[in-house]
Formats: sequence, C-alpha cells, structure tokens
Amino acid sequence: MTNTKWNIDPSHSELTFKIKHLMMTNVTGHFGSFTGSLESSGATFTDSKVQFTAQIASINTKNDQRDAHLRSPDFFDADKHPSLTFVSEHFTSNGGNDYSVSGMLTIKGISQKIVLAAEYEGTQKDPWGNEKVGFSLSAKINRKDFGLSWNAPLEAGGLLVGEEVKISAEIQLVKA
Repeated sequence: MTNTKWNIDPSHSELTFKIKHLMMTNVTGHFGSFTGSLESSGATFTDSKVQFTAQIASINTKNDQRDAHLRSPDFFDADKHPSLTFVSEHFTSNGGNDYSVSGMLTIKGISQKIVLAAEYEGTQKDPWGNEKVGFSLSAKINRKDFGLSWNAPLEAGGLLVGEEVKISAEIQLVKA
C-alpha cells in the first residue's frame, strides 16, 4: 500500500498556548509561522508519522515587550534555537475519533517525550477539489523540562509565570 502525505494548510490552522500569569489568569499566545506533515498508509491514521516545526520568531502574545522577552535567552533563545519541533513515534487509536500521538518535542535544544490528545475532525473536499483532513490537538507540558525556567517572585508570594503550559492546535492538512 502506498503512503499518503498530508501537509499543514497554515491559513486554516493554528498553534496556541496558555500559561498562568500572576498565578491567577492565563496569558494566551500563538506561533504565526509553522510547517508540518502527516504521512499514513491507511484510512484510520494509526500508522501515521507526524512532524511539525514552529518558528520561535513568530511568537505572538499581543505584547511586543513580552514577545521580545520570550525570544530572548531568558526563555526560547531564538538566536541559538530558532524553532521548536515535534516528531511522532506512535499514533494510537483510543476508539472512535480519539487518538494519542506520542513523540519527541524539542524546545531550546532539549527533547522530551510528550503525548498529544488528538481528535479526528473529519475529511472533506474543499470547493477547489483539494482533499483535506482536520485534527484538534492538546497537551500539557512543564516549561522547566525544556529549559524555560526564568521567573520572578511576587511580593505576596508565588511566582510571576506558571510552570504548566497548555498547548492547543487546530490543524487542517491538505493531501499532497
């Protein structure tokens, strides 16, 4: 059986994250520039191989000063590590439209195994005849596991930036 390759359609996809600020509210950001693909030989996707790359320079939290700090050596160190990557190891069906995608996430030169919860959203042809497939993805990581450890103490106790990062992606792929 031949493999089918699907490439991310960046104009119909998004990669976002949320992290606690002041220990009470979430700050949301996204990466504006990313690429990725899924390769599979079957209709169930259980043998799929997934790869993804996001450009750190494209980080956007709606605050230029914060974005510059996130790109600095205190956090992502974008000059030395211009991208983050994910490469899957297993794409497992959990029944119905639910999957688990385990693989290696690399941020700031540090690789850690993570598991993404994935929901298959369907396959459809667009008005121009392109076959597309959609997935919703989510995961939680500890930023310190990837060397993103900068923080500042708060006067009343606690820290400025939370450790847990909630990752969310809405991905639409087009058949190559």
